[in-house]
Amino acid sequence: MITFGDVVRRGGGWLPLIGLAGLVGSLGTLALPTVLGHAVDALVAGHGSGSWIVAAGVLIVISVVFDVVDAYAGTACVAGTTAWLRDRVVRHVFAVGPARSSRFETGDLVTRVSGNAVEAAQAGPAVVTTVAAALPPVGSLVLLAWIDPWLALALLAGLALVAGVLRTFALRSAEAMVAYQQTQGTIAARLAESLAGARTIAAAGTVEAEQQRVLTELPRLHEHGIGTWRIMARSSAQATLVGPLVLVAVLATGGIELLRNRITPGELFAASQYAVIGGGLGALTGVFSRLARAKAGVRRVSEVLDTTPVSYGTASLPDGPGALELRSVTVRAADAVLLDDVSLQVPGGCAVAVVGASGAGKSVLAEVAARLRSPDEGEVLLDGVALAELDHAALRAAVGCAFERPVLVGASIGDAVDVGRSVDVRAAARATHAHEFVSRLPEGYATPLAEAPMSGGEYQRLGLARAWPAQRLLVLDDATSSVDMVTEMQIARTLTDDHGGRTRLIVTHRAATAARADLVVWLAEGKVVATGTHDRLWERPEYREVFG
Repeated sequence: MITFGDVVRRGGGWLPLIGLAGLVGSLGTLALPTVLGHAVDALVAGHGSGSWIVAAGVLIVISVVFDVVDAYAGTACVAGTTAWLRDRVVRHVFAVGPARSSRFETGDLVTRVSGNAVEAAQAGPAVVTTVAAALPPVGSLVLLAWIDPWLALALLAGLALVAGVLRTFALRSAEAMVAYQQTQGTIAARLAESLAGARTIAAAGTVEAEQQRVLTELPRLHEHGIGTWRIMARSSAQATLVGPLVLVAVLATGGIELLRNRITPGELFAASQYAVIGGGLGALTGVFSRLARAKAGVRRVSEVLDTTPVSYGTASLPDGPGALELRSVTVRAADAVLLDDVSLQVPGGCAVAVVGASGAGKSVLAEVAARLRSPDEGEVLLDGVALAELDHAALRAAVGCAFERPVLVGASIGDAVDVGRSVDVRAAARATHAHEFVSRLPEGYATPLAEAPMSGGEYQRLGLARAWPAQRLLVLDDATSSVDMVTEMQIARTLTDDHGGRTRLIVTHRAATAARADLVVWLAEGKVVATGTHDRLWERPEYREVFG
C-alpha cells in the first residue's frame, strides 16, 4: 500500500530546495513593491532614487535565479519519484502473479505505470508549491496592514470570496480527475486487447466494429475532460472577477488615506501592487489542479499496490521423483467455482494427461499445480512439501511451465530459452524439436528474437524448450496445439518417454497424447470425473466425446 504522504516524502532532499526557491521567490515578490514604493517617494521628494532602483534590479535577478532552481529541482524530484513509483509498481505486479493481477486489464496497468505514476510523482512539488504560492497573498495582507489597517481590511474582504472559489474548485476537480483517469485506462485496456488480436480482427473483417468498441468510451473521456476544464474555467473566471474588485477596493481606500496624509504616494503604489498580488490568489487554481491530479494518480497507483502479492516460504525440496498431490483444492473466481474440492495423487516420474471439455478446469488445474494461482481452499504438495512453503528459487527450479501462447523475452532466441538460468540451451531445444528450425536461421541461437520468422508452432517449441530444464515437474497447458502433427507426435513421444525422473502434467485435447500417457485425469465442471489409463476410459462414450 502507498499513501499520498509516502509519495510526498519520497521527494526527499529536493523538497526543501523547492521550498527554499519558492520562499525566496515569494519574499522577492513581496519586497519588490516596497522597494519600488520607496523609489517613487524618493522621486516625488526630489531625492536620489538610484539605490532603490538598483535594489529592485537585484531582487529581480534573485527571483529569476531561484525560478531556475525551482524548475530544475521540481523536474529532478518528479523524475526520481516517477522512477521509484514505476519500479515499485512493476515489481509488485510481477510479485502479485498472473491470477491476482488479472483484475486489472493489461492496457489499464500500462496506463497506471506510464501515465498515472507521473501524475502521482507530482505530489511532493505540488504540496510545496501550494504552500509557497499561498505566501505572497498572505504576505500582501500583512504588509498592507503594516502600511495601513484599512487597506488590509479591503483586501481581506476580497480574499474571503477567492478562498470560497478555491475550496469548491479543489473538491470538484479531484472527482473529475479520477473519473478522467479511469476512463483513460479503460480505453487503453481495450486498445491493448485489439492490438494483440489484430490478425484475427483483420481476418474476421470486424475492423470497424472493433474500432467502435475501443472508441466507445471516447465521448465519456471527452465529457470528463470538458467537465474538468469547465471547473477550471469557472473557478478561474470567478477568481479573475474578484481580482479587479479587490484592486479597486484597495485603491479607493488608499486614495482616501492618501488625501488624509496617512500614507505616501509610494505607499499607495506599493499597496496597489500588493492588491494585485493578493487578488491573484485565483492563480492558485492551477496549483490546486496539479495537486488534484497528483492525488488521483496516487489513488490509481495505490489500487495496484494494494493487491496482495504471492508469498513464499523458506523450505527446500527433499530428494524425490516429483510426486504431485492436490488435497481438497477449490478455486473460485467471482461467483464461479473453477475447481471444486479436487483431490488427486500423481505418482512421481509419470506422464499424466489432463483432459476435458472446454471450461472443465484443465488450465486452472495446471496453474494450481505450477503455483501460478493459489487455491482458495486446500493445498498442493510436491514430494510431500506444500508449494506455498517452498522458497521461490527452489519452486521455479523444480517446476517448469509451457503454454498454448508462450510469450518469449530476451534479445535473441538463445536468451528466450535460457532466460538468465545458464542452462544447456541446445539440449533443451533438441529435446523439444526446436533445434531443427533454429539451426536453419542465419545466426542460429544468436538470431535477434524480433527478427526471427517463426510460426505459432515454432513459438510453442521454444516455449517448451524454456520449460524443459525443470528438475521435478513439467506443467504443459496445451503447449503443442499449434505444432504440426508429425512434430507433435515427436514431442509427445519425448514427453511421455522422458526418463529424467520428472513428473509431466500435460493438458491436451488430442487422444493420441492421452493414449501415450501413464495416467489420464478426466475433468468436467471443475471436478475429477475419473482417473485411469486412456484405454480403460475410452470404453466410456462420454470420455470419447471429449475428443470430438
